[in-house]
Amino acid sequence: MKKPRFDPTGAIRGGAYSVVITAVVLAILIAVNIAVSALPASAAEYDISASKLYSVTSNTKSVVGALTEDVTIYWIVQADQEDAVIEKLLERYEGLSEHITVEKRNPDVYPTFAEEYIDEDDTVYNNSLVVECGERSRYIPYTDIYITDASMYSYYYSTSFDGEGAITSAIDYVTNPDQPAAYTLTGHGEEALPATFADSLEKENITVTELSLLNTDEIPEDADLLIIYSPQSDISGDEAEILSGYVASGGRLLVMAGPVEDAELTNLYSILEPYGVTPVEGVVVEGDRAHYALTSPAALMPDMGESEITDALIEEGYYIVMPIAAGLEVGENSTDAAVTSLLTTSDAAFSKLSGYDMSTYEKEDGDIDGPFSLGVQITYEDGGGIVWFSSSSYLSDLYNAYSSGANNDLTMNAVSSLVGESEAMSIRSKSLNYNYLTISGSTAGLLKFVMIGLIPLAFLGAGVAVVIRRRRLLK
Repeated sequence: MKKPRFDPTGAIRGGAYSVVITAVVLAILIAVNIAVSALPASAAEYDISASKLYSVTSNTKSVVGALTEDVTIYWIVQADQEDAVIEKLLERYEGLSEHITVEKRNPDVYPTFAEEYIDEDDTVYNNSLVVECGERSRYIPYTDIYITDASMYSYYYSTSFDGEGAITSAIDYVTNPDQPAAYTLTGHGEEALPATFADSLEKENITVTELSLLNTDEIPEDADLLIIYSPQSDISGDEAEILSGYVASGGRLLVMAGPVEDAELTNLYSILEPYGVTPVEGVVVEGDRAHYALTSPAALMPDMGESEITDALIEEGYYIVMPIAAGLEVGENSTDAAVTSLLTTSDAAFSKLSGYDMSTYEKEDGDIDGPFSLGVQITYEDGGGIVWFSSSSYLSDLYNAYSSGANNDLTMNAVSSLVGESEAMSIRSKSLNYNYLTISGSTAGLLKFVMIGLIPLAFLGAGVAVVIRRRRLLK
């Protein structure tokens, strides 16, 4: 029997074929790599971070997608000091629109660059941004991108990333000179707007100006919204008529007014009378433990009714905390406006006639039975309307923190519904804190049994079965 002869020609032919195939595969891989590297970050990368740090919301896509003017984002950063999260986010913005350009400005090379964009008291931090379109610009300091808040209960600090919210708001500001104008009523001991709420209005590019109706007969024509926050004394009858006429003619009114110690807000609440909404004397107290917070029956946790103002909060499982609130009863409406109850107490709620002088949370003779509304939305077809919350302090930074920011979100949703939907609104900051998984001891024991015992035994059993089956086939 002859041994097979070695064919060097065939070996060479096979080797050459292998080389060609390898070269073709490498060429394809190189071409694919080049093509992918040319794609924008939004198409070539997938964000797997827990809080979606490197992603942008539909709000941003809508604002950026509607751009018709060129926008430049200047990134003020020293060499080799670039923040990786900001860098990825800026790549996303560049990839969303050909109208957006990102340019670095090294303060060591351009030491005076930021001066024309900031106020005298501002500090230029590394990794800060300037957004510019034509003659309009906005400076975004690093401290507005990474926000640190101290806990009320401990020395713990929470950090969140608000890069998308800050940048999208700045883009909307520099490309749209016609921003909403809001006025805050003064002259009745009104408190200053809480810091968180004021910052939210600024972020949404809403300019806020004080207004007194004591020395004017009408509300400015450019007013997109009039805000009444925590008045400590009543308005005059003439002021009430001006405000009522303002709403009836298409104006928008946001009121946050609760019970006042040693005063009544008769004229102010008269604005609600045509809509069948009347205030109840006293301070509302909850009798249902599931409807109050902080072990205080006067810190109400009302149910939220369905509305564009509350729907998102309901869906995300948030709760509103309304301290020291007046009850509202919703009756017959004699106008063309639609009246919706936004916040409602339980049936066990009642109003203490003694108000601030109450000495017990127990129900006493003369107290008024609930349930009550704590917030109403009044809407006209022409866009005018009122959103009214019957607590003066629910929006304070303290109670807003108790509600995990839901109180402020509720109010900003009300602002949005009044002035018109803004795509730049409601982009929440993204938490950078670790989320720990807490499980019980029994669950931990079960997981140990499954991971350490059951799964290895299953693989061992499968292996034994394969060996036995093969041995049977070989017999």
